[in-house]
Amino acid sequence: MKRLLLGSLMLAVSLGLPAQKTTTITLHADQGGQTIPKEIYGQFAEHLGSCIYGGLWVGEDSPIPNIKGYRTDVFNALKDLQVPVMRWPGGCFADEYHWRDGIGPRKERPKMVNNNWGGTIEDNSFGTHEFLNLCEMLGCEPYISGNVGSGTVEELAKWVEYMTSEGDSPMARLRRQNGRDKAWKVKYLGIGNESWGCGGSMRPEYYSDLYRRYSTYCRNYDGNALYKIASGASDYDYNWTRVLMERAGGMMNGLSLHYYTVTGWTGSKGSATKFNDEDYYWTLGKCREIEDVLKKHIAIMDSKDPQKRVALILDEWGTWWDSEPGTIPGHLYQQNTLRDAFVASLSLDIFHKYTERLKMANIAQVVNVLQSMILTNGDKMVLTPTYYVFKMYKVHQNATFLPLQLQCDTIDVRDNRRLPLVSATASKDKEGKIHISLSNTDLKDRQTVTIRLQGTNAGKVKGEILTADKISDYNTFEQPDKVKLADFDGAKIKNGVMTVKLPAKSIVTLELQ
Repeated sequence: MKRLLLGSLMLAVSLGLPAQKTTTITLHADQGGQTIPKEIYGQFAEHLGSCIYGGLWVGEDSPIPNIKGYRTDVFNALKDLQVPVMRWPGGCFADEYHWRDGIGPRKERPKMVNNNWGGTIEDNSFGTHEFLNLCEMLGCEPYISGNVGSGTVEELAKWVEYMTSEGDSPMARLRRQNGRDKAWKVKYLGIGNESWGCGGSMRPEYYSDLYRRYSTYCRNYDGNALYKIASGASDYDYNWTRVLMERAGGMMNGLSLHYYTVTGWTGSKGSATKFNDEDYYWTLGKCREIEDVLKKHIAIMDSKDPQKRVALILDEWGTWWDSEPGTIPGHLYQQNTLRDAFVASLSLDIFHKYTERLKMANIAQVVNVLQSMILTNGDKMVLTPTYYVFKMYKVHQNATFLPLQLQCDTIDVRDNRRLPLVSATASKDKEGKIHISLSNTDLKDRQTVTIRLQGTNAGKVKGEILTADKISDYNTFEQPDKVKLADFDGAKIKNGVMTVKLPAKSIVTLELQ
């Protein structure tokens, strides 16, 4: 047997063919119970670089085609993603943002310096009305991040009243004066952001008391029920989660968590586009480490809240590389390669497994910043490889998570990590259609994936694939389709077993029929 295997590998090399590896999966199509919340596919829009201005918003008078001031091309691309929830206005910006500066006639709105992100002058032309109207048009839930770091309880309480009160209250009257008669529905309210850092450099004990105070005065108006989210931990700070759950858990609906796939917070984070194979595998190993982080935070929450009343909200995640050469460093503009697409797919596969507690995730950020869906430059727009992962995976939104067992090869990765060469997730939608997403992280070898289908009599399969010539390939304004989706016909079903020929460095989503 060993000689036969060696001979097959030598033959593949002599013919110039990539070696084949075998992965086995058992899918239990009749055992699912947990729903994958659509909010796992949330987005994040901060006043940072050109995320808002030039990304989402150009204004009604712009020569760039727009719908009521929102870029037409970006709007349509986001509409196609079925964005379920969008977080705004930050991020670090949220704790320096004073909402009254962003209402009323735009020409009369005061300017401010964006101290967190490059010292850019913020003209506040995109404010509460512009954001909430965008969410209405996209059909997504708004997630407001309130100012706790430099704001006041009264300020946040009145913002809630301004947005959600239908009555003859002072803030509702002010909203009507500014052109909006009907109150918006605002479900998600974040009380501060990164309060351990840019949101105020607080201790968890102090923030817990502050959260309780702010939460008390952020009231429900006229049938609008706030889902209050406390500012949670960064990465591995399990003590923050423990203290918050002990001291304020009874007053919150959700507790946030931030996790970035980043080499470090000092010095160079590495190039988004220039990296070697070792860098690539390390990146995927670091991204998969979020599973252990989730487990540990969830274990603490389970010990304090066994009924799982408080949700875990991963409202910032994704890759963080050095800004592109020639751009403003504080604007965090980075390119987006096939490597980033793998970070997205592997992360989402993990998120699906923990939705008993994990109820929302918001990738950072939606346009032109960090691991974005979309890049713009003037009147040009390009979709990133990460966008295409979200497009492929949207079939899992609000679907039933299906358990599976996966056996595949692994490799050693720098910093004592091990990386499985195949990742997979599966779900069943409300119409009974089963979708399976597979990622082959191996840069050189294709995988033959054998999937035993239990609990379904599906006989046909169709699919889409995302891959490229090189793992460092990305889309530019000159070559916008270098990395894009294509039809995939490498899967066949026979006698309850599906065989998938999964190319190297590829991501595939299959629909069983």
